[in-house]
Amino acid sequence: MRFAVGVLAFLPLLAVADTAYVTDTLQLGLHRAQDTSDRPFRNLDSGQEMEVLSRTRYYAHVQLPDGTQGYVKAGFLVDAKPAKLIVAETQAEVDRLTRELEESRRAFADPAATIDALKQQVAELQARLDASEAHATELGEENSSLRNRQSQYRHSMPLQWVAGAVGICLVAGFLLGLWWVDYRSRKRHGGIRIY
Repeated sequence: MRFAVGVLAFLPLLAVADTAYVTDTLQLGLHRAQDTSDRPFRNLDSGQEMEVLSRTRYYAHVQLPDGTQGYVKAGFLVDAKPAKLIVAETQAEVDRLTRELEESRRAFADPAATIDALKQQVAELQARLDASEAHATELGEENSSLRNRQSQYRHSMPLQWVAGAVGICLVAGFLLGLWWVDYRSRKRHGGIRIY
């Protein structure tokens, strides 16, 4: 029971607690009076660059990049750039590098496509070359086989020639035989053909 009452007592505290941060933005007044007792005629933001012309323990005489001169409290001046300015410069550099990277990607997109097309063309040509080499090897083997057969039948005649010569000899022999029979028959019978 006491525990429940304790939890109920702390609930309003939990509901009120919010997260908060300390601001890193500072505005420093630029004054005409050396002791900064007058109203500032200009407010300077954190990270404002300026040249210190002279400095005392509490005040500094400064000149802005646009040539404006005045006095500020020296305790607010630091030699190192504030984190806000470093972050802004770093972010600007990151943005510049991101743009440069994107431009490089766009610049290399076309050559990359060309390279891919050339690689594909090389692969196709290599395949054709391999096929041509295989065909050349096959033709070389066939040529070697034909040369071996040619050397085996070097002293022989083709069958068509032999058959043609035999046919011519048979026809010539038959015609010569007919003439011889006719000649002998006429010689025996006194020049008269008897069949």
